Amino acid sequence: MAVDQIRFDDGAAYERYMGGWSRLVGKTFLDWLAPASGLRWLDVGCGGGAFTQLLVEGHAPASVHGIDPSLDQLKFARARLAARGAQFKSADAQAQPFADDTFDAAVMPLVIFFVPDPAKGVSEMARVVRPGGYVAAYAWDLPGGGFPYEAVKVELRELGMETTLPPSPDASDFGALRELWTGAGLEAVETRDILVQHVYSGFDEYWSTVLLGPSTGPRLKALMPDVAAQFQARLHARLPVDASGRIVCTARANAIKGRLPDAKSGQNFELQAAR
Repeated sequence: MAVDQIRFDDGAAYERYMGGWSRLVGKTFLDWLAPASGLRWLDVGCGGGAFTQLLVEGHAPASVHGIDPSLDQLKFARARLAARGAQFKSADAQAQPFADDTFDAAVMPLVIFFVPDPAKGVSEMARVVRPGGYVAAYAWDLPGGGFPYEAVKVELRELGMETTLPPSPDASDFGALRELWTGAGLEAVETRDILVQHVYSGFDEYWSTVLLGPSTGPRLKALMPDVAAQFQARLHARLPVDASGRIVCTARANAIKGRLPDAKSGQNFELQAAR
């Protein structure tokens, strides 16, 4: 495993690199959750606010709080959702700065593999969600090759170059997710996969986007010109190209949801908003 740390220090660049993918998978995920309006949400690892925006614009929350360790990403999120009521704070998923039972639902979008101790991150979400509320997440299927730019990683490995991995790459596996959710005491646990497609106008757009990636971009920019040209040719040949020259990429995420036990009231996340 590579020891480099994946850093998210440029909110605008990361938005171009991952924002479109985030919205595609986030919309399907929210359709699956089918939440009621008027809920109090926590977005753990909110980044630049792509998922937060989906919540604010499509599900009429009572409140949304987002936490993330990157100050630049939070700055981007605040600008994106100015005057929309969402609140953002720099914080660690493993030590969330909220009291017990604060939220109706907590979600971790495309983040769990970045948490050094995923079990602690899930238990923290369960702690800050009220009894009867929901804890949910989705993550690219890294063990199964579901990452949107998997083709780039494959070609780098062909060159004998290590690709930087997040701290917990196996946490997005369905088996690992179920263990994390049941281990945190959540019940009615359900999982599903989410397939999404993103279209690039051509290889030039795809390549310029890949160069913005925090894990692969620095390695690609460091290639010698002749190696870079060979790499681009091999990558282009690997990518799916339609008749008009567009590149149509597919990615797969694994999603999970579970409910905190509430034997007294039987409150249900899908049906009841916060009082």
